[in-house]
Amino acid sequence: MTNAAPRPLAQRRRDTEHRLSHDVDVWVATASEDGTPYLVPLSFDWDDEALLVATPTNSPTGKNLAASRTVRVALGETRDVSMIEGDVDVIEIDGLPQEQGDRFAARTGFDPRTLTTSYRWFRISPRRIQAWREADELSGRELLREGHWLG
Repeated sequence: MTNAAPRPLAQRRRDTEHRLSHDVDVWVATASEDGTPYLVPLSFDWDDEALLVATPTNSPTGKNLAASRTVRVALGETRDVSMIEGDVDVIEIDGLPQEQGDRFAARTGFDPRTLTTSYRWFRISPRRIQAWREADELSGRELLREGHWLG
């Protein structure tokens, strides 16, 4: 529990944007067609509009993302979290521009293009973003709605 006062919307947005620009890993939550949940950490890159992740085509996460085209992502710690709900574009591993793949590899230290396992890229466009630290920040936690920043 922190002793700090609740952050205003503008500060929460700055903190979330900083995390998106500086963190490397997120928790990715998906569900199968029969509703079986799946949670996995993945490295990501943020281009100021969307998150880019890569995972094996035939992994539970890869299959779930391709089938549902929706995802929920958690960024940060449990007492300082940003939750992102987004729409997913599926991109074949050789379908991403070279410079975007290079940027992902440089940022994450991981290059799925070099592996023999079949990978895909998944571009996550945020539809909704929420951020909070403690219960006193639950009110006003929504930062982005319908793909547009609030405030």
